Amino acid sequence: MPVEFISATHITPVGNAQGHNLAGFDPEYTRRFARMLDDGGFDWTLIAYYSGAPDSLQLAQFVAENTERISPIIAHRPGFQYPTQFAKGVAGLNRISKGRVGIHIISGGSDEEQRREGDFTTKEERYRRSEEFVQILRRVWYEPGPLSHEGEFYRFEDFSTDVTPSYGEIPVSIGGSSQQAYEVGGRQGDIFGLWGEPLKETAEQIAAVNAVADEAGRRRPRIWNSFRPIVASTDELAWEKAEQILERTRAALANAPASPFFGKESTNVGSVRLRAVAERGELHDRALWTPLAKALGGQGSTTALVGSYETVAAAIVDYVEIGCDLISIRGWDVWNDAHDYARHVLPLVRQELAHRDATGNSPVLNPDSKPASEPHLSLV
Repeated sequence: MPVEFISATHITPVGNAQGHNLAGFDPEYTRRFARMLDDGGFDWTLIAYYSGAPDSLQLAQFVAENTERISPIIAHRPGFQYPTQFAKGVAGLNRISKGRVGIHIISGGSDEEQRREGDFTTKEERYRRSEEFVQILRRVWYEPGPLSHEGEFYRFEDFSTDVTPSYGEIPVSIGGSSQQAYEVGGRQGDIFGLWGEPLKETAEQIAAVNAVADEAGRRRPRIWNSFRPIVASTDELAWEKAEQILERTRAALANAPASPFFGKESTNVGSVRLRAVAERGELHDRALWTPLAKALGGQGSTTALVGSYETVAAAIVDYVEIGCDLISIRGWDVWNDAHDYARHVLPLVRQELAHRDATGNSPVLNPDSKPASEPHLSLV
């Protein structure tokens, strides 16, 4: 059961109500953060995208050139760059980084955010555009030119380029929680991204994506699941920390100016699902904690895995067992949390999975434990 870990590239040391800030751009801080993730054993780092962020392709190249092994995965919204142009840029980075690059397609869950950059399409149109966009990328990368295309959103004639990938295929990730997302991801994704929900709901989402892939006769996407863990040396200390983070977050939201991203209830399906999970209870399965997601309106990756290093590692293994083989973890105190994950959580998960592979799936991490139904339950 192989697993790969994803973080996110933070580009300024100044936090916000959500415990992080992906806005602005401090090159020296970004360089140090990326190198810390690289040294810590993360496999991937997300280059986030929103309307006011630095250019994600440029930032991904900066990260690649300042690290040795970690791979940037570039969040990209189709509609603002022509696919032939973007395909050349990513192919060039594939060469520069010697294969250390992937892309994460975001169709766009917020009409308001899309319109900030001049995109007035509907959600349904955006998903159709994303599928056409990915199809064009793969043609540019892997088919000999000249190429012509006439589709719903893009049209070009006799396009050729010498800038194609030199270091293997470029993985394409697609995310979302709607049926449209499952359909586009199942038909086109090498990876499919989810926000952290309880095990039962996560397994249902995986099954929905796999069904589409099976029907299309293609390989099932690898599953990427995203959490914001809160860890400490013991369960008790972790829960104290979680309550402190929640209190600070509520206070910051109460005193902060209105945000275009957080603090209000988004209508995108992923946010609606997270709010519904939060309404059913604060704690799910072994360690999935929802009050922060509720406070932040269900926006983004805001569900937490709470507990000792061992408890959170065991919770991650629970998700690996149901088919999640890429795990995104970033924290609320992003620098210190990334250090803690690298030192204490990543090694435990990898050791456990390696042991199971070597011994025929015999677990050693938290023996005889089951997903907890109550917080503060000792699992060691």
